[in-house]
Amino acid sequence: MALATARDSSRRASFEAVEATGVARAFAGRKVLADLNLTIAPNEFVALLGRSGSGKSTLLRILGGLDTGYEGDVWVPEQRSVVFQESRLVPWLRVLPNVLVGLSAGADGRDALRRKGLDALREVGLSDHARAWPVTLSGGEAQRVALARAMVREPQLMLLDEPFGALDALTRTRMHLLLQDLCARHRPAVLLVTHDVDEAILLADRVAVLVDGRLSLDVPVDFDGPRRRGDTRFVELRARLLAELGVDESATRPDASG
Repeated sequence: MALATARDSSRRASFEAVEATGVARAFAGRKVLADLNLTIAPNEFVALLGRSGSGKSTLLRILGGLDTGYEGDVWVPEQRSVVFQESRLVPWLRVLPNVLVGLSAGADGRDALRRKGLDALREVGLSDHARAWPVTLSGGEAQRVALARAMVREPQLMLLDEPFGALDALTRTRMHLLLQDLCARHRPAVLLVTHDVDEAILLADRVAVLVDGRLSLDVPVDFDGPRRRGDTRFVELRARLLAELGVDESATRPDASG
């Protein structure tokens, strides 16, 4: 089933930023997604949790137009960006050309495009790295470039596939704050695929859990920030999500009685 975008709006039934109905995907006879339904509203941030192999990245690739071998109906905005766990920077291009890779100057000209790229780098705190080579960047800096490359395209939908999974805890926290700031400024709809339950609760408006190819749970994070891990509502939602993932947190804790 071909992906329907803003260019093919006649099939669209609502005003959601993402509308997926009855989506199924199989590989070598093994069903990864089965009759999956998902909607994401404009400007809404949804986090998707699931065990390894549950189909999270498969769904993201379908929404990004990177996998067309699915069944069902999918509507997404035409303007989309994808950020992966690896920054996927082109090693023989400096940072600024990496941000602008694949973009054409258009009627505004190359100078305007260059300014746009520099503005994107400024937003992620890397305006002084425009001429740096990717090999000289830290992991966090490379992911900042990847975010700048995503945002410079002014996406209506941003798809994030565990973009902070390889970063250390401190860098990940800083990236969370940066992502929140970028989303507040640009207001895209966001789907974040993650294994990190805490990350999902900290960032998302809604958290969905994928089990056996279907969304088994889809809940709002309905308490205002700042969200703190010690907050009772945070702890209760975390326990609920872990239970849905088949994790008994109490069973993994050491006996305090010693």
